[in-house]
Amino acid sequence: MIAPRSWLPTPVLSLLLLAVWLLMSRSYAPGQFLLGGVLAIAIPLLTYRFWDTRLRIKKPLVLLRFILRVLKDIFVANFEVAYLVINPWRKMSPHFIEYPLMLEERFTITLLASTISLTPGTVSANLRLDGKTLLIHALDVDDEQALIEQIRERYERPIKEIYEC
Repeated sequence: MIAPRSWLPTPVLSLLLLAVWLLMSRSYAPGQFLLGGVLAIAIPLLTYRFWDTRLRIKKPLVLLRFILRVLKDIFVANFEVAYLVINPWRKMSPHFIEYPLMLEERFTITLLASTISLTPGTVSANLRLDGKTLLIHALDVDDEQALIEQIRERYERPIKEIYEC
């Protein structure tokens, strides 16, 4: 008998793939479950060798706090951007900012860049080849250093604590 770990290298990803398949097909028929299950097993098996080594979540409670913080920031930023858009007399001050990274792992840098881009009003534009600086575009910036500190405290430090400690 094949060990479960060898034919199901990432059970959480497999469950997620199955759920996404069922949601996309908009059907819960047995055939859709079967096809989704086959894909949920086959895709991770065919692609696992291309993935980076698996990172360990060192502090799950910090991860939960981080997720809640990001969701709250996305919610608040949506209203802030909407306010900027509906008030044409408000002069916006868009800037590109070079953000010096403390993170070292590719996965954590990608997670930080994605988090920044998820928050309305900011987008990660480029990562320097040396991996030490992230170029960020912000829609309205009064103080560049304050934005850098806000990103560092709200996103980068928790990510570092969760994955790189």
